[in-house]
Amino acid sequence: MNTKPDASHGKNLAANAPAFLSIWEMESYYGESYIVQNISFNVHEGEILALLGRNGAGKTSTLRSIARMDDPQVTHGEIWLDHVSLHDKSSYEAAQLGIGLVPEDRSIIAGLTVEENLQLAQIAPPIGWSIERLYELFPRLGERRKQEGITLSGGEQQMLAIARALARDIKVLLLDEPYEGLAPVIVDEIEKTLRIIKAQGITTILVEQNAVRALALADRAVILDTGGIVFDGSAAEVLENEELRAEYLAI
Repeated sequence: MNTKPDASHGKNLAANAPAFLSIWEMESYYGESYIVQNISFNVHEGEILALLGRNGAGKTSTLRSIARMDDPQVTHGEIWLDHVSLHDKSSYEAAQLGIGLVPEDRSIIAGLTVEENLQLAQIAPPIGWSIERLYELFPRLGERRKQEGITLSGGEQQMLAIARALARDIKVLLLDEPYEGLAPVIVDEIEKTLRIIKAQGITTILVEQNAVRALALADRAVILDTGGIVFDGSAAEVLENEELRAEYLAI
């Protein structure tokens, strides 16, 4: 079990760590509340990492910290993406460098059609993900391109939120509870899409309460408990370890 990147600090971490995304001793606060407590882990390029734990363990806060959102506030530690420092960047700058966050509420923009939501997010000119290519990945969105985004079903909104992130030609996809409220058949469809995205070399961190499904999809897992890491290893190890699942995941 390894919960700390190989290199020791700063630029040496970026130069020596084999990982594509490296988090080093990150601490985050909401006001006076100490949420993310000195966590370190690596994610390799093209890998799907399941970030798991009970409610309140710090999973969403970790995703938002990586995406450099205003809340929570990162007060210590370093974040590196493809040897580029993120820890002193704004959320806008992190997005420009390739971080794409799909929040739990999906944040579909009211008043805009499916296509307008995608056009608003897309870089110009698109490098890897044109709108037509996104419609090939998500045929339902192509069928509903002129429909207002917020009138889509829950599953279709999740597809739109993922497509909108891809439209920015991201390197890392951060997904917060993508399966919540969705029928199993829609979850199957989204998982199929995530495998296609993985095959394109995009790195994914998946926060999901349905731990069994997340572990079946993921290459590796990091488990948080009260803001700290209690496990960092293969997803298969968690599926095989009944005691670990019962203690930290209640499954």
